[in-house]
Amino acid sequence: MPHFVQLALDWCVPAPQGQKIEEKRPAAPEIQAQAAIKNEAIAALPDILTPARYAHPQANRELRLEGAAVAYRFERARRRSIGFTVGPEGLAVRAPAWVTLAAVEAALRAKSGWILRKLAKARLRQQRQVHARIAWGDGAVLPFLGQPLRVVLDARHSLLGVLQEDGAHAERQLRIGLPAAAQPAQVRDAVQAWLMRHARLHLSARLDHFAPLLGVRWTRLRLSSAQTRWGSARADGSISLNWRLLHHPQAVIDYVVVHELAHLRVMDHSPQFWNTVASVLPDHARLRRHLREEPVPDWDGVLCIE
Repeated sequence: MPHFVQLALDWCVPAPQGQKIEEKRPAAPEIQAQAAIKNEAIAALPDILTPARYAHPQANRELRLEGAAVAYRFERARRRSIGFTVGPEGLAVRAPAWVTLAAVEAALRAKSGWILRKLAKARLRQQRQVHARIAWGDGAVLPFLGQPLRVVLDARHSLLGVLQEDGAHAERQLRIGLPAAAQPAQVRDAVQAWLMRHARLHLSARLDHFAPLLGVRWTRLRLSSAQTRWGSARADGSISLNWRLLHHPQAVIDYVVVHELAHLRVMDHSPQFWNTVASVLPDHARLRRHLREEPVPDWDGVLCIE
């Protein structure tokens, strides 16, 4: 996204004051070619750079913010101040009963830049998730440890699935014992079962690796299919990790593992907690951004960690 924004800005950058620019007028064919390139670039720009409309599915009010129409869900709540939440569905606003609607709208306008950035980011993420959808069948491709994994249906193999490396093309393949005409749901379920089995072994090994480094002991691993969490931890040493973590590169998986193990020492997100994470993963902030920004196949919904 940043390079698209920079491209738009570059078109509007004025010449330095006092500097004379000599420009040779291009011939007509050159003008047409330049116009075609410019139109193609404009078509490639994401929707967030054009006037937009954002609508929460449960919207009951609408306001125009910096040229964009924002339909938001509004509700009264027992709280001391106005609260804004931007999620996958859009903008939700909660305000105490004594705050007037005019004051709410004034607060929204004051925070319009933040709101529109968050809405645009949420929309872009949704668009990328749509592109990340998997067409389940022979030849389907999904991310596995950050690299493409091609599904090959071959009834001669075990239904449990066999991971193979194609030496000629350095392509990873997951061979599933299903006929080429298998239904998409069958293929999806077989791949999910394989991923979950692999996830238990892989994540257990990473917990064993990092626990001694943090001076903690984990007691049990539960594989999660949660729609809203990448992982969680309990004081008794039990760890929950989402099996879909295997879509991400190893370094990102390690961040979530360390994050949850660190909670066995500090059960909050205080500076002490982040210092604990940094003692093992100094670049945890970069890995956390990757986890938030890079979409994975849309099995159920958007995920986060606790």
